[in-house]
Amino acid sequence: MPTCAALFISAPASGQGKTTVTAGLARHHRRLGRRVRVFKTGPDFLDPMILARASGAPVYSLDLWMVGEAACRRLLADAAREADLILIEGVMGLFDGTPSSADLATVFGVPVVAVIAAQGMAQTFGAMAFGLAQFRPGVPFHGVLANRVGSARHAHLLEAAVPAGLRWTGSLPTTAELELPDRHLGLQQADEIGDLDARLDRAADAIAQTTLAALPPAVEFATAADADVPASAVDMVIAAAPTGRLDGLHIAIARDAAFSFIYPANLDLLKALGARLSFFSPLADDPVPDGADALYLPGGYPELHATQLARQARSASSIRAHVAAGKRIVAECGGMLYLLDNLSLVDGTSTPMLGLLRGDATMQTRLASLGMQQLDAAHGTMTGHTFHYSRMTTPLTPVLQAKHPQTEASGEAVYVQGPIVATYMHAYWPSNPAFAASLFTGALPCASTTAHSAARSTLAATASASLSSD
Repeated sequence: MPTCAALFISAPASGQGKTTVTAGLARHHRRLGRRVRVFKTGPDFLDPMILARASGAPVYSLDLWMVGEAACRRLLADAAREADLILIEGVMGLFDGTPSSADLATVFGVPVVAVIAAQGMAQTFGAMAFGLAQFRPGVPFHGVLANRVGSARHAHLLEAAVPAGLRWTGSLPTTAELELPDRHLGLQQADEIGDLDARLDRAADAIAQTTLAALPPAVEFATAADADVPASAVDMVIAAAPTGRLDGLHIAIARDAAFSFIYPANLDLLKALGARLSFFSPLADDPVPDGADALYLPGGYPELHATQLARQARSASSIRAHVAAGKRIVAECGGMLYLLDNLSLVDGTSTPMLGLLRGDATMQTRLASLGMQQLDAAHGTMTGHTFHYSRMTTPLTPVLQAKHPQTEASGEAVYVQGPIVATYMHAYWPSNPAFAASLFTGALPCASTTAHSAARSTLAATASASLSSD
């Protein structure tokens, strides 16, 4: 049974500095020559970009519902075999959500340190620390760290307030040099923060002055051989459903500042199923790679780059040619917005997009949708989530409708127009490999053959007209 030093970084709420602390810890131990693997709780795309830069390794999602307990266990066990330290960053507050960060930490026995932003607080820090440690028996609580501390005197007051029996691991100062810049969907993307490595190094320097810098206790992570953990979903689909293979399929993936919300596990699945992957940048006006059989347009920030995207004629022309040839496009959230007729920004500016998917989207200052969702179809259930600030209007009729797993309330729609499959939902493909494969092979479990063929003919004509006008 593999063992590895491990620590779960949580907090009483969002915005306390979990990512800064996790990234600082990762960079600190990496500078000491240790192999560090970091995981992020929940469906986040942005924090993992920062954590990957800090640790030097891809950051995978852990979530007892979206990823599943067995798959989480396998990911952790695999990491424990190669790493000297495993760090897991929580989501929101320690007990928020169902399942919560506390649930995840308890299931795998990973000790929890709570990061508490202490500005404007003194002895109440102790009450908050006590509440987090005692609220639910059985949570493996390790200690507390005070963040955004104003002075040495302030740190002393906070430490003195921590009840006996709770571990004080130190404090980090209030300084803009340690903070990570953010925007409407969360933190800015790693590649957009010009001094990110300097910030990570400063965070590591600050962490080094605390007792949190020491290696945490070792944790045992069971494997399939040790604890009846089933084989991975990828292994099972390859063994049981060879028709779900993607052998030889060339999938081109848009990847740049506008299209960057990609789960590493999704790419792993495509490769495990036999697909060949290549990448291109619509922002850089790259054409779709030669010979691509299918195209994946992930989510991201097309609204921040709408004007530039609208100018990139070579990339647009190649995507239109791809559609005109009847080749599959899978588009999620921001990738779907790029395919629409128009995208309107908060200031009222409207920018024409590719015009390959009927409809328009409008950005707004208020969150439009947030939460875990699932799709149920012939292949079973696929898990995922939604998080967006835009609203879309379209005359298209959904071929599938996601739902919220706890309330079963209606969720995001899935649209099929010709070879295009589009939705706001960000799907976690390893949750149902056969379903994921069907997205790229054309064997969709959701659309009728008649409707699909009619839409495909209509869109091919539209794409051909667009090509002739470029």
